[in-house]
Amino acid sequence: MADRPLPVSERLRFREMNGGDLFNLHDMFSDTAARRFYPQMRHFENVQAWIDWNLQNYARYGFGLWVLTCAETGAFVGDCGLTYQVVEDRDELEIGYHVALPHRHRGLALEAGRAVLRYGLEHCDAAMICSKVAPHNAASIGVASRLHRLRREYRNDRGERRLLFYTLRS
Repeated sequence: MADRPLPVSERLRFREMNGGDLFNLHDMFSDTAARRFYPQMRHFENVQAWIDWNLQNYARYGFGLWVLTCAETGAFVGDCGLTYQVVEDRDELEIGYHVALPHRHRGLALEAGRAVLRYGLEHCDAAMICSKVAPHNAASIGVASRLHRLRREYRNDRGERRLLFYTLRS
């Protein structure tokens, strides 16, 4: 892990992923709503690859998606963090967030996203921090529209329409 601090939030704690998170992450991506957007995550080997990718991100950049736990109980809540994602042939710093079913609709994704946005602005030099959202993902649109002030459409590398919510450093 890099010597950077982790994001800070009132109700959540952030920590690096590890192999012990496999079942919690698999369960989080297994409910009907999550499967619509991450169908590949129904396979344990893909969830393990997700963990491995984040471990590589921590080593390379000092950040990635972090596991979220409840500050009060220590229960697994989801993940949120920064990763580089391709947007219109450029690597852009993206805030990603996923919340497990029992913890949804309590404002935790927005709280985590705000903590990660602050972290990114303080510890990274990206000119833009964004969130990519499928246009039919109403829950994620709700979070991203409150997290970022700017929004536009674009086409991903498969030609699919996507919404890009973003915050400019300037």
